[in-house]
Amino acid sequence: MIHLQGLTFRRDDRQILRGVDLRVNAGEHWTLLGRNGCGKSTVLEMITGYLFPTSGTIDVLGNRYGQVDVREMRKRIGYISPALIEKMTLRDPVWEIVASGAFAYLRFYEEVADEVRERAYVELERVGLRHLAEQSFGTLSQGERKKALLARTLMASPELLILDEPCAGLDLYEREKFLASLSELANRNLSMLYVTHHIEEIIPLFTHVALMSDGQLVASGAKRDVLTPEKLKEAYDLPIEIRWKEDRPWIEVGKVTSR
Repeated sequence: MIHLQGLTFRRDDRQILRGVDLRVNAGEHWTLLGRNGCGKSTVLEMITGYLFPTSGTIDVLGNRYGQVDVREMRKRIGYISPALIEKMTLRDPVWEIVASGAFAYLRFYEEVADEVRERAYVELERVGLRHLAEQSFGTLSQGERKKALLARTLMASPELLILDEPCAGLDLYEREKFLASLSELANRNLSMLYVTHHIEEIIPLFTHVALMSDGQLVASGAKRDVLTPEKLKEAYDLPIEIRWKEDRPWIEVGKVTSR
């Protein structure tokens, strides 16, 4: 699904990536963790073909970037990012926002086929928003908007789903509702890469973790192998204890001394 080898990226005099190697196999659901500025968003931009490395290779869905039309590749990748909500037209009905995902449009300027509209209703039902289908997108809460965008992404039946901090800005209730909607995707035949700052968002759906620090991977693999106090301290430079409840990690930060 995703194979990154030796990725480096330099912008002016700043080395942003320092040899990133990552392999995500079919059906695996990964979380990418790390501090601000560690290179997470740069990695996502490379996987989606919006940025190219200084050196290294990127293989996504069996195709090597540089030898394939990335515009065609993007049609097979579902991508939810903070910038996407800003591009939506707030007065459009929710079902239409969702339906536009079938064609990678930002909005429709023509009649929408009945079968496409019905599919949008089905995806809204999956994320628990069918009752809001006729409301304007702008009337939804932040959490509801993100669930609507999740439904929109699924309209294209992606093989790979990438989510860039989808719970940012959500309160506890909205976050848990969104994560519950995400869990409903467990039976779909797709791989997933989820970027977050918050370890408690690693719900049982997620099988693997990649931990970044200063432009490189500290560790990657099965989540219980990666989420250890030693590896988390290496990434965050903090004393961190971790406990597991129903296959979901929760952390406790020890006393931090000033330097």
